[in-house]
Amino acid sequence: MNKELIFNTILIFMHMKKTLLLIAISLTSLCSYSQNEEASDSTALLKSLSDKACLCVDSIYVTNKTKEELANEISACINRHVSTLQMVEKLMNISKLTENATEVDGKKQVNIDINTNENSNEFKKYYYRIERYMMKHCTSLSEKMAANDIISERSFSQNEKALKYYGKGVDAEKEENYKKAVEYFEKAVKEDPQFAFAWDNLGINYRRLNNFDKAIECYKNSLDIDPYGMMPLQNIAVAYQYKKEYDKAIKAYEKLATIDKDNPEIFYGIGNIYALYLNDLEKGLNNMCKAYNMYVTQKSPYRADAEKMINMIYGEMKEKGKEDVFNKILEENNISTQTK
Repeated sequence: MNKELIFNTILIFMHMKKTLLLIAISLTSLCSYSQNEEASDSTALLKSLSDKACLCVDSIYVTNKTKEELANEISACINRHVSTLQMVEKLMNISKLTENATEVDGKKQVNIDINTNENSNEFKKYYYRIERYMMKHCTSLSEKMAANDIISERSFSQNEKALKYYGKGVDAEKEENYKKAVEYFEKAVKEDPQFAFAWDNLGINYRRLNNFDKAIECYKNSLDIDPYGMMPLQNIAVAYQYKKEYDKAIKAYEKLATIDKDNPEIFYGIGNIYALYLNDLEKGLNNMCKAYNMYVTQKSPYRADAEKMINMIYGEMKEKGKEDVFNKILEENNISTQTK
């Protein structure tokens, strides 16, 4: 910051909704930062707020909650830190704000607007920054989203031995010992062949071991028990994708759509396949935009993943001279490049 701007106190007006706050602060410390220090402090602030939001997410109880309920609770964890990020970052850039400041009684007066409207573009800008950071660094966030599945009467088992092996399999998963996890889940389904969640987890761990044929077999067994299981329906499409059987993967997603048409994972998965593997960027983008809009509506942190894909597709289409086509598809899906 420009040291000529240092003065004892400054009057700052912060507008939060309809409340006007008048605060007197000392700028001696604020104005001593270099530009690089400001950038470093901004990153540290983002990390600190994201870590706090992550602790909040970690405390969320997932059992018997819909995806919408879970997403709303996660969103609330992020929301409570957005205004702080806005305020502190604007204070850290106070030198820019003082350029046009008015002087009252020998003191500079600066207006700082803190937008708390969750639907505003400014609020979303700061919200998405925290969300993006958490998607990269908050393990609890990905675990909570992945753990949420619809529970039916066949999801769990009444067999004590099967449940015991299932619990050991889950523990092995947490330690990333996927081979040992497979052994335990195999024992669980041997004890109770109707244990749908055990088949699901067995499939997931076979996929982690790159045994995609066995993973697909497990998902099919789970679907024989519960044809409406969301997890095996989604993951069987992913397994086909790893096997490079893209038509089967798309058909699996389309089957999922007949059961859960508002599931953004359908459009994300199909968009991924078209954009990355079938060389059809326009179909990929159109599906990814639909996924993005659903994630936003559902307040899902997976919005950040769709955003990454849309940005990647933009780079490819721009290189091919199709920037106008890209913008048209975004417009058709009511997505503003400024909002995204």
